[in-house]
Amino acid sequence: MDIPWDDARLFLAIAETGSFSGAARRLRIGQPTVSRRLAALEYAVGAALFRRSVDGAALTAAGERLVPPAKKMAEWAGELQRAVESSDSSPRGLVRVTSTPYLGFDFLAPFAAFVAQKHPGLRLEVQSQVQYLDLARGEADLALRSRPPTSPDLKLVDTLELPNGVFVSRALKARLPKKVTLQQLPWVAWAPPFDTVPPNPQLESLIPGFTPAFTADNYLLLVAAAEAGLGAMVLGRMAHRFQRPTNLVPLELDLGPFARSQTHLVCAKSALDIPRVRRVSELLLAEFQRIRAR
Repeated sequence: MDIPWDDARLFLAIAETGSFSGAARRLRIGQPTVSRRLAALEYAVGAALFRRSVDGAALTAAGERLVPPAKKMAEWAGELQRAVESSDSSPRGLVRVTSTPYLGFDFLAPFAAFVAQKHPGLRLEVQSQVQYLDLARGEADLALRSRPPTSPDLKLVDTLELPNGVFVSRALKARLPKKVTLQQLPWVAWAPPFDTVPPNPQLESLIPGFTPAFTADNYLLLVAAAEAGLGAMVLGRMAHRFQRPTNLVPLELDLGPFARSQTHLVCAKSALDIPRVRRVSELLLAEFQRIRAR
């Protein structure tokens, strides 16, 4: 039997998110549609692919066998889409860039305004999240990541190395001792389920009994708390021309082995064959060069 790509994508979304609701969010369709289409797929296959429970959807043995070929199918679907789009004659249309919440808010959003002014036919979609999207499958076109790629399907376009710093509001700095230590600072940090995301593990290794003064699962809430004087944040010292006004100022504190970090520009190997993706990549590279020259 033939399994259409739309059915394979639905199956894979359920398998990877572990629930019908997660698959619905990923595919941007209703949960009843997910249930109906999976029932039709299971009828066509002649076997149950998932065990439903209050905890979500777990793969059956039959479902487990479908996962590897479905992943391959997803990768080739992404490759096919890029091959079609590489025939575009001009850099126009949507380019999806995924990044950390910090880079999405601080850099990519104002960078998108610059791109819109310079190339009115280009549009950026910034997918700001902690989890990595699958570039080989076409879930995004470009990525700004803290780790270099390890997959042979991905290309490392450039790496930007930056110092990290401890930032507090001006009001909080005025209340602190002149020679404050990392241990003496109140901190704002990630809450579950993101409590293993940097800089939480790094701060835990540097500060015995690390207990933040404020936690949140949203980056904008962390920034708002820091700007209100609730605590300190670790941020990259990324001096770029799109920076927004802020009352956060750096403290001269040693972060030891975490004093520097890297941002890697990554894409699928064939993504730069698409004119609009290549142009945005070139503009990002130009901004990286500006930052290095500062």
